[in-house]
Amino acid sequence: MSILKTSINTSSNEFNTNYIFNKKLVEIFRKKQEESRLKRSDRDITRVRSQGKLLPRERINLLLDQGSPFLELSSLAACNAYNGEAPSASCITGIGSIHGKDVLIIANDPTVKGGAWYPLTVKKIVRALDIAIENQLPVVHLCDSAGGFLPQQANLFADKEHAGRMFRNQCVLSKLGVKQLAIVFGHCTAGGAYIPALSDYSIMVRGNGAIFLAGPPLVKAATGENVSAEELGGADLHSQISGTCDYSADSEEQAIELGREVVEYWSENKISIYPRENVSEPYYSPTELYGIIPNDIKKAYDSREVIARIVDASNFHEFQPQYGKTLICGYAYIWGFRVGILANNGVIFNESALKGAHFIQLCDKNKTPLLFLQNITGFMVGKEYERRGITKDGAKFLMAQVGCSVPKITIMCHGSFGAGNYAMCGRAFDSRFIFAWPNHQIGIMGGEQAAKTLVEVKERQLRKNNKKINEKEMKEIYDNTLAGFNEQMTAYYSTSQIWDDGIIDPIDTRSCLGTALTVISKSKFNDFGYGVMRF
Repeated sequence: MSILKTSINTSSNEFNTNYIFNKKLVEIFRKKQEESRLKRSDRDITRVRSQGKLLPRERINLLLDQGSPFLELSSLAACNAYNGEAPSASCITGIGSIHGKDVLIIANDPTVKGGAWYPLTVKKIVRALDIAIENQLPVVHLCDSAGGFLPQQANLFADKEHAGRMFRNQCVLSKLGVKQLAIVFGHCTAGGAYIPALSDYSIMVRGNGAIFLAGPPLVKAATGENVSAEELGGADLHSQISGTCDYSADSEEQAIELGREVVEYWSENKISIYPRENVSEPYYSPTELYGIIPNDIKKAYDSREVIARIVDASNFHEFQPQYGKTLICGYAYIWGFRVGILANNGVIFNESALKGAHFIQLCDKNKTPLLFLQNITGFMVGKEYERRGITKDGAKFLMAQVGCSVPKITIMCHGSFGAGNYAMCGRAFDSRFIFAWPNHQIGIMGGEQAAKTLVEVKERQLRKNNKKINEKEMKEIYDNTLAGFNEQMTAYYSTSQIWDDGIIDPIDTRSCLGTALTVISKSKFNDFGYGVMRF
């Protein structure tokens, strides 16, 4: 391997313009993230405090090893939904360390509607459990939820990816032998009762913690029985009589300490498939990423400049550098873990697709995880490329990507449009982790393209029916389409819908990747094999 050479002039006007633009985007992101994490009404905080409870992030801080990092996932989930009523989708998910063991944390947030589940809450928890399944990552549930948000019940209860999927995923984890611990700080009602019941270990706090399929009001309505929450499903009942709970605690602090003791005695997966080498920081400063990424989604940049600022020692061995030049492929190390990198340097041509499929298969046979750096407008279109079989060659790229058995990680660096999103391992293609930069845009096509397409379709319809073309109407179609696309293509819209695992500061990319690679390095994976490819 050799150090990548840079052509970036950090004193140029273009670099400085980009730097200021992207630094501002990061500042906006940080402010939004801080508000989503911490901004709660005094009434909600007072209500939780009056019950003798800690705030959810205080619980997480006590649970994790002091000073250890916490990779939070989907911190801006639901930021563009429910009129802002469910910051972070009323729960916190992320990966941290307890007694040196990597664990996935799922914590209800009782300061948001009593921790009620919105549809995006369910989606966020299901996604977190998917990550746990894919990476055989132990889970700690911090339970304090009012249950499903009833006005939204039709959108969170019955479908395949709705609330039932959480409990299904818990069962899958248990089947795989992946440990789960539930610490019950508040009520676990109805379906929520199954979270501690399906966990390997459970701890309840006396006084506030309760587990029941139906709370006192519903029991009274159904049976006429008057019973308190503590009598119906309190810590003493479940730890001494029903056996639903393994331990009881007199305080949240004691419950958390018990939880740490439980995790301490869990055996850790020591597979470590991927050998670690000596770790070296990049030769170039990651802060230069601000000046490299253009301030316009339509402007191109050399992805090698990004690679040089996230991989160990900026060393990169490029595969087939003279062929399929719009797709960069090659090997590097990140935090000492070997990775195969695919990065876009333009639209995907036939040669780029074939090169990508070939490289993926090589990495698969070499047990090398894949990193996709997305900046893609899609596959090349037009008569000549259809004649050369761009659809067929693109299908090979997709088939190789789905058929490979090694873990995949995706960074949304800039644009992600059309089928290029699929080829470069978008959400639908089971990347273990997907992170996005604040400048990221995503859509079936660009806003201007979509607006022009719809205007052209409308004009064709009018001509076919021998009707006059109204220029004012065409402009309205164009403007409305463009506005709608521009809103829905933003990084905040996509992360709100949990199309990724969270927005990150570009300079944090290397540390996020390092944490993700550490997690996946201890996981097992199956040899899937490949489907039929048209040659």
